[in-house]
Amino acid sequence: MSGHSKWSTIKRKKGAADAKRGAIFTRLTRELVLAAREGGGDPESNFRLRLAIDKARGDNMPKDNIERAIKRGSGEDKEGSTFEELTLEGYGPHGSAIMVACVTDNRNRTIAEVRHAFSKSGGNMAEVGAVGWQFDRKSYFSFPSSQLSYEKAFDLGVIAGADDVIDGGETVEILGPVDSFKTIADALHQVHVTSDESGLRMIAKQELELEVDSTLQVMKLIESIEELDDVQDVFHNVKVSDEALAAIEA
Repeated sequence: MSGHSKWSTIKRKKGAADAKRGAIFTRLTRELVLAAREGGGDPESNFRLRLAIDKARGDNMPKDNIERAIKRGSGEDKEGSTFEELTLEGYGPHGSAIMVACVTDNRNRTIAEVRHAFSKSGGNMAEVGAVGWQFDRKSYFSFPSSQLSYEKAFDLGVIAGADDVIDGGETVEILGPVDSFKTIADALHQVHVTSDESGLRMIAKQELELEVDSTLQVMKLIESIEELDDVQDVFHNVKVSDEALAAIEA
């Protein structure tokens, strides 16, 4: 999983261009709207909303934008489109398995755009369930080891019900059952740890090892899918080696 954390770091470094065209704020807005619609507009009682607000603030989203999105989701503001969550499945180059989490106001448009991204990279969309069985849904947290050492994070994870705590060098990753998400998040909050990433993720049951060139082909597809406006996140089963990460960053 440490490869995922490093890939996320590379994405954040490259994210300045996305921020300029508003892609990041669009995704954050949709998450805020959905969170408020699901559990109401009070972050004290709506844990998903609290996380969405923290993430929006971390990406320097203006306070007014955050408040408007929450009002829209909670029903105070009736204007704007209605969003729905959509998970799409597909196969990338070299038999890689890919799950695409989307938030959209037009599912037909989203499906067509994701299908096109797959096909132009030698992949193809799959039926529901064809790929999903290869993944487990897990609570996921990633944060700098400078905030909390691996040893202390391991102890915290054991107490909070985590399945695994991974030492990634500069980062620490914690994985746990879906129902442990709030417990782990609260435990990290109590020791003043701010996660770079947190949420429910699709974790591959078994990673696929490829040569560097083949890994780059898959990651190119994933990057093209991530650039689509309706895509919130992409999960895959490819083990990204240090050599492949170095090539991507270069």
